[in-house]
Amino acid sequence: MDIKKFRNIGISAHIDSGKTTLTERILYYCNKIYRIGEVRGKDGVGATMDSMELEKERGITIASAATNVRWDGYNLNVIDTPGHVDFTIEVENALRVLDGAILVLCGVSGVQSQSITVDRQLKRYKVPHIAFINKLDRVGADPEKVRDQLCEKLDHNAVLMQIPIGLEENFEGIIDLISQKARYFTGPKGEQVKETEIPAEYINKTEEMREEMIDAVSMFSDELAEAFLEGNETEEMIYEAVRVGTISRQMTPVFMGSAFKNKGIQLLLDAVVRYLPDPTESVNIAHDKDDEMRTIKLISDPELPTVALAFKLENQQYGQLTYLRIYQGTISKGSDLMNARTGKKIKVGRLVKMHADNMEDITSASAGDIVALFGIDCALGDTFNGGNNNYTMRQSYVPKPIISLALNIKDSKDQDNLSKALSRFTKEDPTFKAHVDEETGETIVLGMGELHLNVYIERMRREYGVNLEACEPQVSYRETITKAIEFDYIHKKQSGGRGQFARVKGILTHSGKDENVFRDKIRGGNIPAQYIPGCEKGFFSVLEKGELAGFPVVGVKMTLDDGDFHAVDSSQLAFEIATRSAFRKNYYKAKPIILEPVMKVSVETPSEFRGNIMAIINQNRGLVSDTVIDDNFTCIDAEMPLSETFGLATQFRSVTQGKADFTMEFSEYKAVPKSIEEEILKKREK
Repeated sequence: MDIKKFRNIGISAHIDSGKTTLTERILYYCNKIYRIGEVRGKDGVGATMDSMELEKERGITIASAATNVRWDGYNLNVIDTPGHVDFTIEVENALRVLDGAILVLCGVSGVQSQSITVDRQLKRYKVPHIAFINKLDRVGADPEKVRDQLCEKLDHNAVLMQIPIGLEENFEGIIDLISQKARYFTGPKGEQVKETEIPAEYINKTEEMREEMIDAVSMFSDELAEAFLEGNETEEMIYEAVRVGTISRQMTPVFMGSAFKNKGIQLLLDAVVRYLPDPTESVNIAHDKDDEMRTIKLISDPELPTVALAFKLENQQYGQLTYLRIYQGTISKGSDLMNARTGKKIKVGRLVKMHADNMEDITSASAGDIVALFGIDCALGDTFNGGNNNYTMRQSYVPKPIISLALNIKDSKDQDNLSKALSRFTKEDPTFKAHVDEETGETIVLGMGELHLNVYIERMRREYGVNLEACEPQVSYRETITKAIEFDYIHKKQSGGRGQFARVKGILTHSGKDENVFRDKIRGGNIPAQYIPGCEKGFFSVLEKGELAGFPVVGVKMTLDDGDFHAVDSSQLAFEIATRSAFRKNYYKAKPIILEPVMKVSVETPSEFRGNIMAIINQNRGLVSDTVIDDNFTCIDAEMPLSETFGLATQFRSVTQGKADFTMEFSEYKAVPKSIEEEILKKREK
């Protein structure tokens, strides 16, 4: 297959813009499927690309799905990505390996919050893209308004390539501004494209919009600019200029239609092969591990040594399925590859092309293709090399998890299955993390949002049969003292035979930091040196559980400056017990308080929602420390107690139409207000 006839494209957009419905039509018109399935399983079957049961039930895409189709002699690898912000890593990993993309926008809602996130990702990986305005059959559809939003909100040079014939319930077809022909989509599923002359009432509008389009496109072709002035431009000149503008990412051609009503999809496929780059036109960089990470530009040549990237993992019934993008060389069944991260060699066993959850065995694949390997062990983002290369490709950007839940299993028999589920999901999804909290013993899972965690919890129940419930994790509180107290304690025990004797004297103070400090200032041998380690051990052991509320004690300094011993009855154990008892007896006198973890929260939001975000920060006992306004975006830095951050992602999204992003990291421990301390102590008593 000629590499110039390959197109690797992704379909990405805000949730509910119609990505999966569009993909279903692409499969149908490319003869990959023979009946159209609908999202949410309204037809009892569901969309082909939403193969997971949860996806069919909820009517959303959770995991990106790959397929391959042929259109007009071209091979298209198509990846349908999730639209929900919680599954952003799936979009990130897919865009990482694509040469082009279709940015789908709702004809009514236009540019929405996740459209902004997806656009950032497209720009991060320098992916050329075309836009498709969907749902023109819906009430309130306005493609020109959406085009304007693309320019204003996303800073695109968006140029309409088509105009609609009618809108809303009167949406009938599309006028192509380049060929100046009207297209209607007839047949039971819109499979027949009927070309006619432009209806009389649209001639003036077409001429006006075509002039505007050529004016924008001629910026990318001097030949077209001259020909247009002389009135003898050709369709081929316009196609070539649009392609140059699209691949250089200086222009976004805009197409339109209604996927649900089967209108405009064939013209969009024509645009994909006409304007989006083939693998040889994309710049892909690797680094040579054997040459001080020197930058290497990969060439899409099947004859060169192989370089491929693992961009998606899936655990199947018979082993791990690893999706690979081949950047250079050829992978054949039975050939050897080396994992650049581990240095281990693998033999290619089963090589397949994917169609959603179905596989088609192949014997070899070359540069520019997207395939999958069965039964190899690797991590997400691993680079595979053939020949003597030792190249590695840069890792994808992985956002940090922002929300956590504690998992409680009802039956200890489920522990093994829970461990297997967590091991699999954390390997497949780097934004899903899990660990056991050493202090509370709880299994904590972290993710990108409530939906993200709920989906994984539901998958644990269904796929692994784990009977579990989720709740808010316990906050890791601490205790400390606020007053310096002198202590003098004698430990005596005599019950026949050898007794125990130890006297310790000194002072307890706050250390000024979060760490605990033990100081030995004994002079004159009042406590022999061999007993000092016992005192130190006693001090640190008693700090594990404070007397006030049972939390670990921090920020205490114990200075030992005097004491006494008995030649026969003293021992290291006696001094350990004496130190422990001295601390406990004087702890309340030192006025202990409870400390809570305070997080540094950084929020990025469109400036129009700045007041809403600040209100939420104040309501949650937060304190704004800095505000930076940059054009239409505002960055807010604040400090908030960890206990107030549960559910924060949902609060921020609800008041910003989902447009705010935030990160959170631990800052320091601070004293809790008296009212909160009383609540904590009441709970501990219960």
